[in-house]
Amino acid sequence: MKLTIVGATGGVGAHLLDQAVAANHDVTAVVRNPSRLPTPGEPGAPARVVTADLTSAAPNAAFTTAIAGADAVLSALGPRHRSEDGVVSLGTRRIVDAMQVAGVRRLVLVSVAGIAMTADDRPDAGAGWFTRTMLSRIARARLAHHYADIAETHRSLRHTDLDWTTVGCPLLTNGPATGRYRTALDQSVRGGWRITRADAATCLLATLNQADTVRHCVAIAH
Repeated sequence: MKLTIVGATGGVGAHLLDQAVAANHDVTAVVRNPSRLPTPGEPGAPARVVTADLTSAAPNAAFTTAIAGADAVLSALGPRHRSEDGVVSLGTRRIVDAMQVAGVRRLVLVSVAGIAMTADDRPDAGAGWFTRTMLSRIARARLAHHYADIAETHRSLRHTDLDWTTVGCPLLTNGPATGRYRTALDQSVRGGWRITRADAATCLLATLNQADTVRHCVAIAH
C-alpha cells in the first residue's frame, strides 16, 4: 500500500514507520524534524520525507502533495510535553483538509482509550469500577487539556465523511512488538491498562484493512 505517516518520529510513530517499511509498504513520512529519521539506505528509511509543522498557520504545499495518491494516512500525532496540548485536534483538522482535497478516504490515528469513544458519550462499558472511580479521575485531573484535545478530535472526525478509525491506547510503555494484545470496539479493553508503543503501531497497521472498524474507535491493551 502507499501510506502517508504523520508524526513518524514519535514514540508510536517511529515503530509505525519501521513496521510499515518492513512490510514493504510505500511510505511517505511527514515530520517536523527529518534529522530524527533513518537516512536513505538505513533500515526503516521511508521512500519519501516531507517536512511540515501541522501546528503552523498553514502547512506547506508539500504536505498536501504528501497526502495525494496515498491509499491511507496514519497519524501518530501527540504532544511531547504540556506546551503542545492541542496538537492532535489541530493537526488532525489539517490532515482531514488535505485528504478531502486529495480525495483520500482512509485515516487511522492514535487516540486515548476511554475518551469520547461513542458519539453519544455513553458510559465506557469496558471500564471497571477501579478505572471509573480512581484511575480515570486521577488521569483526567493530570491530563485534562490533552483529554479535551482528544475529545475534540473525535468530535471533528464524526463531522467528516472520511473512513476514519481511532486506536485508543491506555498507558504506553516501551518494549518489543509481541502481537499479543486485546481490542474492543467503542469501549475500553476491560482490565487493560498498558500497551507497548510497538504493539500499538502493529494495531494501527492491522486496522487499515479492517472494514468493521471504519468510523469506530478501537481500544487496545495487553
